[in-house]
Amino acid sequence: MSAQVADGRAVVDGSSELTALIKRNAHMSKSLFFDARSTTPEGGRKRLRLDPAVGSDPDLNEEALALRLHAEYREVQVLPEALAKKQAAAAGAVAARKKAQQKRADDGDAADGQDTAAARKMIEGIQETAKVGTRTTGAAGAAPGREAQTTALMQIRRPPGAASASASASPGSSAARGQPGQQLIRAQDLHTQPRPDWHPPWKLMRVISGHLGWVRSLAVEPGNKWFASGAGDRTIKIWDLVSGQLRLTLTGHISTVRGLAVSPRHPYLFSCGEDKMVKCWDLETNKVIRHYHGHLSGVYTLALHPTLDVLVTGGRDGVARVWDMRTRSNIHVLAGHTGTISDVRCQEADPQVITGSLDSTVRLWDLAAGKSSGVLTHHKKGVRALTVHPTEFTFASASAGSIKQWKCPEGAFMQNFDGHNAILNTLSVNADNVLVSGADNGSMSFWDWKTGHRFQSLDTIAQPGSLDAESGIMSSTFDRSGLRLICGEADKTIKIWKQDDQATPETHPLDWQPAALSRRRY
Repeated sequence: MSAQVADGRAVVDGSSELTALIKRNAHMSKSLFFDARSTTPEGGRKRLRLDPAVGSDPDLNEEALALRLHAEYREVQVLPEALAKKQAAAAGAVAARKKAQQKRADDGDAADGQDTAAARKMIEGIQETAKVGTRTTGAAGAAPGREAQTTALMQIRRPPGAASASASASPGSSAARGQPGQQLIRAQDLHTQPRPDWHPPWKLMRVISGHLGWVRSLAVEPGNKWFASGAGDRTIKIWDLVSGQLRLTLTGHISTVRGLAVSPRHPYLFSCGEDKMVKCWDLETNKVIRHYHGHLSGVYTLALHPTLDVLVTGGRDGVARVWDMRTRSNIHVLAGHTGTISDVRCQEADPQVITGSLDSTVRLWDLAAGKSSGVLTHHKKGVRALTVHPTEFTFASASAGSIKQWKCPEGAFMQNFDGHNAILNTLSVNADNVLVSGADNGSMSFWDWKTGHRFQSLDTIAQPGSLDAESGIMSSTFDRSGLRLICGEADKTIKIWKQDDQATPETHPLDWQPAALSRRRY
């Protein structure tokens, strides 16, 4: 028997090792052979488009129209598995709620019938003792055979002995006051909290030195072969993502470079800085081909629209400007903030532009109308960083000691990420639902995007020769695969982090305990 148990343990250990080996090989293959162009709409199959004037086309019969519709909509005829499960769960919850309401209504009708029968007996004088006992019990608060009506906001299921104990307790006693049915309890506090997903810990992979100032901006090329960095030494440097070697240095700004973006559809690199200048670099000739003039003070952030040829910039003058990429014309001036715009994000669907400002607000903008469609005023201090989830229709904002998650398009509040008490400068999130926050004091926190659980926190180490005060994290971004985290720091270095491939849920168990009460919803 002991030999069989030992053999079974060996089989289990072998299967876990095989699973870890397969996962590690998959991560390595993804990091080596990842091609971002295969995930872009241009790299996929060209979708068939219907003619708007389809009714007036004489050559389009019902069969041809059916073929077109099938080719266009066959990919969305069936709901994804996750949405189908969510829909089924919602339908089941609605049915259970209706059934509970019907049961409570039936119980109420039965109770009313009993009260009517008891009143009739009392009036006719059939049971004088029962009449006196009922009057006495009613003055105490409840009939002996029935539970007192609860004042809770939801019905609480009691253990089998709780009813008799509550019935025997006097109304004013501490035992009666301690019963769950005698106090207000919110329904959301009793819901089971979702368990966060397990994520492997992150570790330092490479340190790149070369800048002579704080590294304030980072951008990864769509092909995932190189990335650009802008710093306080007024230069833009191009680095090889695999080896970390310097490829090129671009000079032209006369102050700190605060924002960078690489176009996925053109060979262009866009940069902005504290010198009020916004530049467009041609990566084929490595020269500036366009300037965008209009900002009245330093430009701190920029973003490219994913589908339109427009550029959005923001800075100290408190406005976000929308530029036509080719004609250099200022399409919109998004005015409304009363403080410096510290970060801006663009996405394909409404709201297409999101801005965070040091006036403690986040604004959602309608790009077509050039007006604000919503203002989020939940933050108490200046909003310094924004990040948009690559696959979900959600985003997050960060201020000093506070990270909040929002749902698009209306900007509905979802949850807080509590625990990183520092001045947060940067946020980044990847498709694996890992959120990273970096702070002025060099602290980093890694969060589970779904639940807000912080599964790892660490402090970066300043390079030798730097002051301890220069261990701040100024910028961060994930590469296109989401397996490498690039951080620009105040010690003039660029640090690249990666997941620990050797980690497993057994070697690094999930340290999570459900909170006693639900998270504050504001």
